[in-house]
Amino acid sequence: MERPKVVDEDRDSRFDPVEAPEASSFPVPEPYEEGGRGYKPIKPSSRLGDLLRKLAAPIVALGFLIVKFGGVLLKLKVLTTGVSMLVSIAAYAWIWGLPFAIGFVLLILVHELGHVIELRRQGVPASAPLFIPFLGAVIGMKELPDDAWKEARVALAGPILGSVGAAACWVAAEVTGSELLMGLAFVGFFLNLFNLIPIVPLDGGRAAGALHPVLWFVGLLMMVGLVVLNPNPLLLIIVLLGGLDLWRRWRERGAVGEYYRLTVAQRATVGVVYLGLVAVLALAMSATYVERDL
Repeated sequence: MERPKVVDEDRDSRFDPVEAPEASSFPVPEPYEEGGRGYKPIKPSSRLGDLLRKLAAPIVALGFLIVKFGGVLLKLKVLTTGVSMLVSIAAYAWIWGLPFAIGFVLLILVHELGHVIELRRQGVPASAPLFIPFLGAVIGMKELPDDAWKEARVALAGPILGSVGAAACWVAAEVTGSELLMGLAFVGFFLNLFNLIPIVPLDGGRAAGALHPVLWFVGLLMMVGLVVLNPNPLLLIIVLLGGLDLWRRWRERGAVGEYYRLTVAQRATVGVVYLGLVAVLALAMSATYVERDL
């Protein structure tokens, strides 16, 4: 028996075939029925086209939203931060593998969020973190804090929250027995301890300004010693930036004397927090260090 035609050739021409319902939206018998009867099999190219159209629909919708609300996304720096994080993860994954790279970048993010939270708490406009592979991350400030006391609080907020993030990895590693999490905890403690070296642009240099300017020279000598013992482009960049900033701050110390004028209580608070962090992070590094036999 001949199968009836699906489309009537004498139908009204006002019905455009393009606007007709897709055949795939109706239940279709299997193309290999007994005796070869039934509908013709759907060509793979048609299935692929339908799949591509279904996948393209949400992409087009997402593109429309990005175009419409792109100004808001850029204002919040969410897109920039996300892209820079992905680039950093890819760079670190090339050396350490993807799981460790993701954890490492997240630890940097937690550290930087400490700065952002304290800046915004003080009413200082600050951007979201911008990640730079092998250099960490930076935060843009439209203005400096009011004085060295507030700058020290911003500087120490990063290592404080960053230490909390590393401690969370440590606790999770103890519970799960994960060597990956234990390694991330060690690196997180080291990262925050390294940032406390008293040289600008590191956090320790900004905190040291609230204690005494001579600490900047100590930090510069420490960094030069590290470069001599372990030549590294990153350390060399820190030495150059630290030397230039030290020279500028030392020349301007008289003109901005009020900026560095703190009360005894404020200096004591910065000193206790600073030295306490150094001691705690050093002990935490020792506790999370896992010796390996090569």
